[in-house]
Amino acid sequence: MKKIDIADRMKLVHSDIRGPLFVEANRMIAEGTPVLKLNTGNPGTFGFGLPDSLKSAILNDIDKATPYCDVRGMVPAREAIYEYHKAKGLTAFTMDDIYIGNGVSELVPMVLTPLLNDGDEVLLPTPDYSLWTNSILLSDGVPVYYTCVEDNHWLPDLDEIRAKITPKTKAMVIINPNNPTGVLYPEETIKAMVEIAREHNLIIFSDEIYDRLVMDGKKHVSPAAIAPDLFVVTFNGLSKSHIVCGFRAAWMVFSGPKEGAAPYLAGIMQMAAMRLCANAIMQLAIPAALKDKAFTESMMVPGGRLYEQREAVMSEIEKIDGLTCERNDANFYCFPHLDAEKFHIKDIDKFALDYLHAKHVLVIPGKGFNWDKPDHFRIVMLPEADILRKAVADLGDFLADYKQY
Repeated sequence: MKKIDIADRMKLVHSDIRGPLFVEANRMIAEGTPVLKLNTGNPGTFGFGLPDSLKSAILNDIDKATPYCDVRGMVPAREAIYEYHKAKGLTAFTMDDIYIGNGVSELVPMVLTPLLNDGDEVLLPTPDYSLWTNSILLSDGVPVYYTCVEDNHWLPDLDEIRAKITPKTKAMVIINPNNPTGVLYPEETIKAMVEIAREHNLIIFSDEIYDRLVMDGKKHVSPAAIAPDLFVVTFNGLSKSHIVCGFRAAWMVFSGPKEGAAPYLAGIMQMAAMRLCANAIMQLAIPAALKDKAFTESMMVPGGRLYEQREAVMSEIEKIDGLTCERNDANFYCFPHLDAEKFHIKDIDKFALDYLHAKHVLVIPGKGFNWDKPDHFRIVMLPEADILRKAVADLGDFLADYKQY
């Protein structure tokens, strides 16, 4: 048989969340070794249940989901999305500016493919969620990273953003709340990033999938709400806030001036039309979910499950010499910092593999989020608090005498 080579565009693409460490964990499980998988933000696998409001909405209207729907999405779902973002302060958009998709994972390539020519650049944070990097690469673009500064609560380095803008820069990605750090950017940071985009005529891609999963009385601010004069694409969905990752229920909203964007928007419609429509069954759940604020809010306050799991992880990390962590404001991730010099760590993948083999806990190294130093890894804080306490305590035991050389 003739050798079949992989396309060049795939050579830099990576998905470490389900990469070699994940494969090794599955091998261990198949051989009878239980593994605690803290690699994927998938609440339904940790005992979180589907809200009754969504279950009823789907069962009562299931017959409405049998035909293809509008290429943008069902009207009742888009109406609910419209009202949701209007309430968050977005103004310069209509129902026709909303597209429902099979997860943000489908929508991100949908906006990049019609935008980027070979060598065009997109600014995005490091650490980042690798969907963005991979989608830029697969669209023949160039990801250009701006650093989020750990000593400044993982906020973006604004001077670095400015310094990295070139004539090829087309857009800026803002992931807020951030994955993997769990940090929520304050309004002044968003305003500063918006001003940079305004100065350089950049599109803003605002990934807000965790905007409802915010703790400690803090408030999420959408770039589109404070910049109606800019072309902004806002991404959101139900996967995390309403525990329905498998539904792939997501959407994007185009706001701001669109007169000069007609060719690009026509390309978006072409991309949307190619897949005919998004899954219709999940769209039945969107209006019910966006009305059911109480379900999500109950998890994020003292006594709520996600809040208490965050507290459990942070309290255990504080006990470990050589490990620190910026406290997350939102979602269910944290991004601990290992003292690489103390533990002689040069290979963060080896650290994660050694921890997996020793304590049967799977975490993802920072390089999986395009962090280029061997000193960070992500913890998914979804298991019950007692399970998380034990996992982090086991990490402390593991690190007590750990050295790579």
